[in-house]
Amino acid sequence: MIRLARGDELAALREVERAAGAPFRDVGMDAVADDEPSSVDELAVFQEDGRAWVATDDTDQPVGYLLVDVVDGAAHVEQVSVHPTHARQGLGRTLLETAALWAQQQGLDAVTLTTFSDVPWNAPYYQRLGFRILAEAEVSEGLRGIREQEVARGLDAWPRVSMRRPVARTSDPGI
Repeated sequence: MIRLARGDELAALREVERAAGAPFRDVGMDAVADDEPSSVDELAVFQEDGRAWVATDDTDQPVGYLLVDVVDGAAHVEQVSVHPTHARQGLGRTLLETAALWAQQQGLDAVTLTTFSDVPWNAPYYQRLGFRILAEAEVSEGLRGIREQEVARGLDAWPRVSMRRPVARTSDPGI
């Protein structure tokens, strides 16, 4: 089930992120695996603003999550993570569809994200879900700012890309 995140779940989201990062060790990206998740206070900003969703297991415990922001008129996926014990069940896809629906509800025309280009569960996965890699000339000012922050965190040690997926426009504001 996908639902909005609750404030009492934010520490659990950090644990989901840690677990989701562990597979990066298998592809020689230990620094990514060791990257500290967002703090509870940082997560709370998204949760309190209704821009944090969780995928839950049968006991209503978070096993995945999504954070969305608005960057240059598009819904931007700040983070999407699924615990490895719940991978390959369509939860990531469903969370990204949640981002697309939210974008549509907000009158935004696309969903964007930044990711590693060569990690199988990153850019190649997002391409299968309809995202396309943006040429450098297509990268918006806001996405450039995000990429600069990623460089400052050392994430440029591996090739990264910006991606975009259009969302269907609707004339029904009640969606």
